[in-house]
Order: sequence, then C-alpha cells, then structure tokens
Amino acid sequence: MKPAHLPVLYQPVLDGLQPRSGGRYLDGTLGAGGHAAGILARSAPDGQLLGLDVDPRAVTLARQRLAVFGERAIIRQASYLDLRSQLDALGWATVDGILLDLGVSSMQVDEPGRGFSFRQDAPLDMRFGPHLSRTAADLVNDLPEEELVDLLWRYGEERAARRIARAVVAARPVRTTRELADLVARVKGAAPRGRHPATQTFQALRIAVNDELQAVEKVLPLALAALRPGGRLAVIAFHSLEDRLVKQFFQRESRDCLCPPRQPVCTCGHRARLKRITRKPIRADEREIRHNPRARSARLRIAEKIA
Repeated sequence: MKPAHLPVLYQPVLDGLQPRSGGRYLDGTLGAGGHAAGILARSAPDGQLLGLDVDPRAVTLARQRLAVFGERAIIRQASYLDLRSQLDALGWATVDGILLDLGVSSMQVDEPGRGFSFRQDAPLDMRFGPHLSRTAADLVNDLPEEELVDLLWRYGEERAARRIARAVVAARPVRTTRELADLVARVKGAAPRGRHPATQTFQALRIAVNDELQAVEKVLPLALAALRPGGRLAVIAFHSLEDRLVKQFFQRESRDCLCPPRQPVCTCGHRARLKRITRKPIRADEREIRHNPRARSARLRIAEKIA
C-alpha cells in the first residue's frame, strides 16, 4: 500500500478490539478496508465482519481488498447510523467489536473532484456520499453572513470567522476549492508552522455538509447497544470536537450516577454500561507520523461494554 493509505493507528486498533476466531465485528467507517482486513486476519478462520460506508468508491475498493476473505467479509453501502437495521438483516443481535474511524479518509482527500482539499482545484463539494444533496458551495454561497460566521467558529474554531465570512459574501459566487483557499489566505495571511490558513475553514464546511458531529452523537449509543457484554468499541477522531464527544460519552457511560454532585440521593437510576480501556487517547508514534503525516492528529479511545 502507499503510505498515505495505511490505516491510521492500525496496531493499537487491533490490540484494543482483540479480534478472535468466531467473533463478529462491525467496521462502521470501512474506507478502503485496511482496518477491516486486519480484523478479519486476526479473527481467522471463521470470524466475520460487516463493513459499512456511504461512499460508493470506498465500497468498491473495500470489496476488492477484502475479496480474499470470501463470505467472512460482508460489505454494504450504508451509513453507520443504519447499523441496527444492517445487523438485523444479517440476524446479528450483537457483535464482539465495533470500529468507528471518524472524519474524512485519506482516500477521499486525495481523490480529485471531491473538493475536500485546498491543495487541488476542484468544485466545492465535500460530501461523503451521493445521498447528501447540500454541498459546501451551497453553504458558502447561500448562507447569510451571520450564519456563516457561526458555522466557521462552531465547527472550525476559526478566530477569523467574521473577517472570512465578510470576505466570502463580498466575493460570491465562490465555486472552487482554489478560490476559497486563496480568499481565506488573503484574509488571514501566512499561518504558523506551515499550516495552510484555510485548514479550519475547510474543516468547518466539511463537518457542516456531512452533519458529522450530530452523526457522532447519534451513533455512539447505537454502537453501545449493539455490543455484547465484554465487546469493545474503538473510536478514532481527528479533531478536538469529535474527540470531545467521544470522551464525554465514555465518561458518562462509565458512571453509575449522573445526578448533580450536591444531590444527596440518586434519582437518575443510571448505571454504568462501559469500562474505559483508555483513560487518555492513544496517539500515533513518530514512526507512524513519518510514514503517514495525517496520523498526527488521530486520537483513539477504546471502551468495553459491561453487563
């Protein structure tokens, strides 16, 4: 494989999920199938994996890559939000492990025409799959200025959100990645440490187009419900907003009571359903970062379902 297509945190994911023979696993963000191949290899000879992805290109590549595993690899073009119906269709009540590799994949960033990268000139699209109708160009050109400011600040934590939004509105229509990246660069100037000044703007638009944060909030309870007791959930996040949601969910579901600290008697009735395997996120080491610079921002959290 090309270094850019190496699955991020490959070994920690496999060590955390602990695939075993006879197990059933779900990869909710299949991509090109790198992690899935490792899970299937570790669970030989009869472990099974259901892989989901909304991107038809990813589904095609994953089917080619995982063909060697035969019927043990089951691949569907679907969102991880549909995991319950997909499992029911197979007659799987629960699974032994679930992997969610959140955010945009290297394959999507590198694919010309998808509009994810400011390093290639392409239409402002940024959709993970064709099931979505709204593109980044729609947001950039149709949102009122104040809503665009809020989007850039909320999803990109962009301090120059107001200046960028004002410039975008004045320059409309903005149709391509190059146009937008150049506009943001003019507003912000050179960024520190070689980071492109449009990085946060592109992140914010991508998150908004794909409703990524809302999807993360919805999928975590679905994943927990689909795990058998003792099953493990591994989640890779690539920016602080996603990672914060995962951290908070793991913390909340590992506690027996969610009542305010000063309340003398518990009235919530909540019981812990998860045991955190990782108290702090696992990060890529320097060797992995050298081979795959995009691994630098990856954060892996793992938890185990308890009875």
